[in-house]
Amino acid sequence: MEQRKIPLGRKFFARDTIVVARELLGKKLVRRLNGHTLSGIIVETEAYCGRFDSACHAHRGQTKRNAVMFGPPGHAYVYFTYGMHYLLNLVTEPEGAPCAVLIRAVQAQEGVRIMENRRKKTGPQLTDGPAKLCQALAIDLKLNGWDVTTARKLWVEDAPSARPGQILATPRIGIAYAQPQDRDAPWRFLLTP
Repeated sequence: MEQRKIPLGRKFFARDTIVVARELLGKKLVRRLNGHTLSGIIVETEAYCGRFDSACHAHRGQTKRNAVMFGPPGHAYVYFTYGMHYLLNLVTEPEGAPCAVLIRAVQAQEGVRIMENRRKKTGPQLTDGPAKLCQALAIDLKLNGWDVTTARKLWVEDAPSARPGQILATPRIGIAYAQPQDRDAPWRFLLTP
């Protein structure tokens, strides 16, 4: 019988977004799909820090698209971009503080063949980008607002957090529209070997 894993609880997500973004590195993102488990170790994240972060979707206030960000922590904020890609964020901080962590890349672990069939790719390109991992793990708008603190459909399992020496911090990617101080903020985190 498969042992049921315990997902990270709401308290994990109800903290400073930058802390959560760093501490998600090394944790396991898990997706249950048609009776199969697909998973990967989180190896890249980006922090988006609410109304005062011009790169954040909540910067200009609440909309239908970003409403999940204003809700309780520990929920998936999934959005569609460029008319072709889904991206997964995990809502952080207390309700009303619209912050989230973008999951940029995972290192595939379980269900690799299913992911390869979904992506028509193998190797490092399988889940090395935010849209790629969503395609591989079948994450789309049906999971927008999903409570990731339950061990159903989509969750994050605990694992040892990366040590400070294993984490590289850089400016975020693809936010040319943001103010210079926000473009330059070192809020992209990568797990180094």
